[in-house]
Amino acid sequence: MTTHIADTADISDDATIGDGSRVWHLAQIREGAVLGENCIIGRGAYIGPGVRLGDNCKIQNYALVYEPARLADGVFIGPAAVLTNDLHPRAINPDGTQKSAADWDMVGVILKEGASVGARAVCVAPVTIGAWAMVAAGAVVTKDVAPHALVVGVPARQIGWVGHAGVKLEDAAEGRLRCPETGDLFQVAGDALHRVNG
Repeated sequence: MTTHIADTADISDDATIGDGSRVWHLAQIREGAVLGENCIIGRGAYIGPGVRLGDNCKIQNYALVYEPARLADGVFIGPAAVLTNDLHPRAINPDGTQKSAADWDMVGVILKEGASVGARAVCVAPVTIGAWAMVAAGAVVTKDVAPHALVVGVPARQIGWVGHAGVKLEDAAEGRLRCPETGDLFQVAGDALHRVNG
């Protein structure tokens, strides 16, 4: 596997880039960040200090992934999406002095396997986006998202479920849901979606 890093990318000597990964123009990867194998970091994307990406992640152009975010395998972050890290953002303290690293507590966004965050969406830490969930473009996520949930809006609210293909599931017989792309069948039990075939 060939790793490609654009000449204009700014990568810390202390960052780890997995085999087969590609880092494009003007991307910045900070100290202690770890990318798994076959990741794609788009033009102008930012990966903060100590952020960890699993294998086969795709971070689109100008997305901002702030520390201490954790992304599992196969996570997609759309163009200009933001994963925040500060519950109470301020440039200065109440006494007017400029805030330093010691003046705030970092919180992170966690994305489980296969989760996707659409273009210009914002995930307000601390939140966890469940496996294979889909955050629609422009949504603002302020609470945890269940695995396979489809969430939209400001603040984000669930409007349905998605399968592994990322397509909204359709009603099927006997209270089940079907993926129109793969044909997989699912059933909702409580607040969770369960695959019932394959």
